[in-house]
Order: sequence, then structure tokens, then C-alpha cells
Amino acid sequence: MNKYEVLYVIDPNVEDEPRKELIDRFSGIITGNGGTVDKVEEWGKRRLAYPINFKNEGYYVLLHMTAAPEFPRELERNMQISDQIMRYLVTRLAD
Repeated sequence: MNKYEVLYVIDPNVEDEPRKELIDRFSGIITGNGGTVDKVEEWGKRRLAYPINFKNEGYYVLLHMTAAPEFPRELERNMQISDQIMRYLVTRLAD
């Protein structure tokens, strides 16, 4: 099991309740595949470095998880097909 850091940006137009459900959905995908969610930090709305889809802001979420080495590809696949996720980055943390 490896430790990973996942940073993703949610569309700022998503309301509070659907945003909470989206964050819970990704945490559920992690635990459903044998991983553990160590910490979830919601950074809130922040200005983007450059416009994405004509939007200048995004809602940032930082998630720390422990999972099998093959799992990040599945998580990235789920984030890529979600219309509400603007950008994501999964990074393995050094031991």
C-alpha cells in the first residue's frame, strides 16, 4: 500500500450539497477499492492561474489516501469522466 496525495478542482458553479456528495463519492470509491482516506481538506474557492473552460475560479480539495499501486489509475478514470471536475492531480508521496 502506497500513500498518495490527490488535488482536484471542482467547478465553482456546483452548489454546496452536490459538491459534498461529489467529495463523498470519491472517498467512497477509494474505500470501496480497499484503500483508506487519511485526510480531506477543502480549501474552498480560489482563483485559477489561468482560465479553464472560461472560468477564473475553482473549488479546491486536497485528499490524502493510502491505496494499492494500481488504484490511482481507476481514481483518475473516474475523475476524468466527471463533468464537475475541472482538473486533478494524483501524486505518490515518498515513504
